[in-house]
Amino acid sequence: MSTLHVPSPAGPAWSRWVGRFLAHVVWDTRVVGADLVPATGPVLLAANHTGLVDGPLVLGVAPRPLHVLVKEEMFVGPVGWILRAAGQIPVDRRGGRAALVTALAVLRRDGGVGVFPEGNRGRGDATSARAGVAWLALNGPAVVVPVAVLGTRRTGDGLNRVPGFRRRLYVEFGAPLLVEKPAGVRGKAALDAANEQIRTALATLVTGAVDRSGIALPVDGPERTLPGGRPGE
Repeated sequence: MSTLHVPSPAGPAWSRWVGRFLAHVVWDTRVVGADLVPATGPVLLAANHTGLVDGPLVLGVAPRPLHVLVKEEMFVGPVGWILRAAGQIPVDRRGGRAALVTALAVLRRDGGVGVFPEGNRGRGDATSARAGVAWLALNGPAVVVPVAVLGTRRTGDGLNRVPGFRRRLYVEFGAPLLVEKPAGVRGKAALDAANEQIRTALATLVTGAVDRSGIALPVDGPERTLPGGRPGE
């Protein structure tokens, strides 16, 4: 029987330095609202998801150590070795129970976890969200900070494309949310209510961040279809 490996809440310092190098040397990233992230205690950073580098970007600009949930398919070869060494958490998107248990253990040791509620890279408008982030928030329990990430993928870019050198990116942290079960509401209804609370806060932040930064979301999603029916990459 295998033993669950729980990453250290602090995570390896080198991984954050790599993220910072990418954010501020390779790319030109403006960061807003980092002071809103609680300095101590369990915290979930819930970010929208458009591009391949959203995970390392959020890891690099977050004001405290973070373990990011990353799809299992990324944990192969040299990239997989780096992700594991950096303390990131693989997610089997067919189930994901093991990832949630690992992330919950990090939260219960007052650590930070990064998650993309939309699940897949897409338009990043947070019109949908999976319930994993709400489950973690309720069971941690953990404060949730919505995070808007803009510029990592532009309309027409392939889903696996890395942003070009010194591309202008934007990351905005929103006000922390205290997610609690409504009085008299239990089970799936409570989970759904919490999930919608998180999704709405994230969607609102992303919409405002687009206006404040001047950086638009991509209009094409994972189906790679552009306006007018033209297929994307």
